[in-house]
Amino acid sequence: MTTAELNKMSLTETADNDAAGNTILQQWTGPYDGVPPWDEVKVSDFPAAFQATMDKIQADVNAIRDNPEPATFENFTAPMELVGNEANNLFSIWGVHSSNLSNDEVRKIQGEWLPKVSAFFDQLTLDPKLLAKTKTVYDSRESAGLDAMQKRLVERSYEQLVRDGALLDGAKKEQLIAYNTELAKAFNDFSNKVLADEETFIFVTDEADLAGLPDSFVASIKAAAEAQGKTGWALKNTRSVMQPFLENSTRRDLREKVYTAYVNRGDNGDDNDTNATIAKILKLRADRAKLLGFKTHAHYRMADTMAKEPEAAMDLMMKVWPAAVARVKEEVADMQAIADQEGAAITIEPWDYRFYAEKVRKAKYDLDSAEIKPYFQLDKMMDALFDAAGKLYGLTFTETTGSIPVFDPEVRTFEVKRGDQVIGVQYFDNYARNGKRSGAWMTTYKDKYKLGGHNNYSATSNNNNFVKGGDGEPTLISLDDASTLFHEFGHALHYLNYDITYPGLGGTPRDFVEYPSQVNENWLMTPYILSTYARHYKTGKPIPKALVDKIQASKTFNEGFSTVEYLSSAIIDMMLHNRELPVTDPDKFERETLTAIGMPKEIAMRHRLPQFNHLFSSDAYSAGYYSYLWSETMDADTWAAFEEAGSPWDKETAERFRTILLATGNETDRKEAYRKFRGRDPEVKYILKKRGFPVPGESTDVGIGGKGDASK
Repeated sequence: MTTAELNKMSLTETADNDAAGNTILQQWTGPYDGVPPWDEVKVSDFPAAFQATMDKIQADVNAIRDNPEPATFENFTAPMELVGNEANNLFSIWGVHSSNLSNDEVRKIQGEWLPKVSAFFDQLTLDPKLLAKTKTVYDSRESAGLDAMQKRLVERSYEQLVRDGALLDGAKKEQLIAYNTELAKAFNDFSNKVLADEETFIFVTDEADLAGLPDSFVASIKAAAEAQGKTGWALKNTRSVMQPFLENSTRRDLREKVYTAYVNRGDNGDDNDTNATIAKILKLRADRAKLLGFKTHAHYRMADTMAKEPEAAMDLMMKVWPAAVARVKEEVADMQAIADQEGAAITIEPWDYRFYAEKVRKAKYDLDSAEIKPYFQLDKMMDALFDAAGKLYGLTFTETTGSIPVFDPEVRTFEVKRGDQVIGVQYFDNYARNGKRSGAWMTTYKDKYKLGGHNNYSATSNNNNFVKGGDGEPTLISLDDASTLFHEFGHALHYLNYDITYPGLGGTPRDFVEYPSQVNENWLMTPYILSTYARHYKTGKPIPKALVDKIQASKTFNEGFSTVEYLSSAIIDMMLHNRELPVTDPDKFERETLTAIGMPKEIAMRHRLPQFNHLFSSDAYSAGYYSYLWSETMDADTWAAFEEAGSPWDKETAERFRTILLATGNETDRKEAYRKFRGRDPEVKYILKKRGFPVPGESTDVGIGGKGDASK
């Protein structure tokens, strides 16, 4: 089959008669070459959709695999790239139901079908005939006249199959499938238990319990209680509620209650306790890594990353950890001094940290977070996102809410253009709701690539858990929330800027994934964005320069806390997975390891193991939570490039960043791409400076992977 013929291929409808009329398998219609039919989906159709999709994929693979002609790039590799469009559509819809719209019916289907789906894709990966065909193309890659991208695709396809067990013998393949199937079940079990604990509430009925809380927050938790059919105020067990409560409440007893409920999610010895599930996951991962020929799960997961080895990731983390711990000691001393001065007669505990940090901020910088929040309206910050993307990448966003289906009435949609060309559609699901997992994330419903001629548009989605303003008030978000908004939109910009040919060269290494998003956070605090969009929600006046100056002066304030909170989670993750003998008591391991590395007692991990969805709801971030720091090191180094150019809006630097690093997906090695952009490896000194930490031996500082080689 020639490339010209391939470009004429059309997506075929499933031949399974039982799938006719299935609300999930219907062809996507509407603009942008079709959009998800959210308004027509019936959850009960998922089982039939899973089965029909697997049947269709298997039939398509068999047709390509069983071609009697010798395997070539044209008749094997390229057609295989297009297999599974149905699966992409299905899992886009499923992902929203499992993450944004979960309920008992969804969870039951998830428990029954995700293990079956996992086993199906394992069988495909381990098919010896597919391996043989893949190896035929791989072995002839030097003489087949392939271009650089085609050669990279062929090499990565073969290496991925080998890494995932395609060379195992029959019995070992069956064992691998069994491990992965059991893991799928355990991931589902973990997710459901954590979500169940996050869907609990602390109800308060006495107005005295609201002491210190901002009016906008009180209105939002009152609305949450009303939504539950309760009088009073409802505090949901999620970070979006916990954090502002701990920052503002003057009721220390309630701060402790809210904090304790939050950090003990999944760790209460009840039906939702996840410790046994974690131990099971760790055992399965260790056994699987050994079966695949890797020393540990960390070595297995990191084989296709920029860091390559656990030691490289640990080396970077331990360059930052001591400075962060030292800064925490300073921060605690400042807080304790204020508590003593006020006669509080307390010793700073974890539920006091955020509260007294705000007092220190006020004392040191005459800055109160409550003074900042009225200037950060969610709608205005979204306008800021779009304006910055336009200045940097030439993109425009036009609201289309109401013109295409959405899965919740609060979801907003925007058409995205570069110049006169429509390139995609952007969804925003901004508010917390029951059935929605906590945190913030980006996902894609449709990825853009040139092969096949059908995927001309991106469909990206940002998902947040902001607490909606109550009583008709606008939704106000904290400075941290605004940073999260910019972060997740950075992920969307990455995919919206894709200009790739082969979908197999779309996904980037885990320790690169967070890089574009972390870079995008930097534009929030630029003078132009603040003066234009940080406007008081009542007066409409821009944020005063004096207040901006205070924010800038305090930009490294509390960096000890934020760094230790995150980095402790990343270190625990790596130490948990970089071992041959799996941990059997996660709670004990967490306590003992934190003690060993000198974790300050006044701080809890950002994600304790019993609720660490990044690690235990899938393999995605396991032995990979370090990637935020790895990516932020590149981010700080990249921001230095804009500073060296003289402006955060420097067109030449932005265009080089877009064309070399964003648009290319994984078409070239990401380390080499970064070196092409910057002329060298990223340097650790910039992240230390960004966080306000001392830079030891600055004149001789080297890159994150060692001198001249980020992979060492």
